[in-house]
Amino acid sequence: MIAADIRKMSDEEILNEIEDLKHAEFNLRMQKATGQLENVKTIRQTRHDIARLKTILHERQLAARVANKEGEAKKNA
Repeated sequence: MIAADIRKMSDEEILNEIEDLKHAEFNLRMQKATGQLENVKTIRQTRHDIARLKTILHERQLAARVANKEGEAKKNA
């Protein structure tokens, strides 16, 4: 998953994607535990994708806070 593609997604889409990837990660862990997983690298890739999604979502939240504080500062000035 590429960060540029994630940035085009809405917050709801990102949250849904995180939820889907968490379910996928759980299923991959179960496959690994039962010996059915052929490529264990997919677990790491899934975790990295989740982290990338959460990072971009957090960046948006921080940007919104900064914009809100700047708006309040201009309002009070």
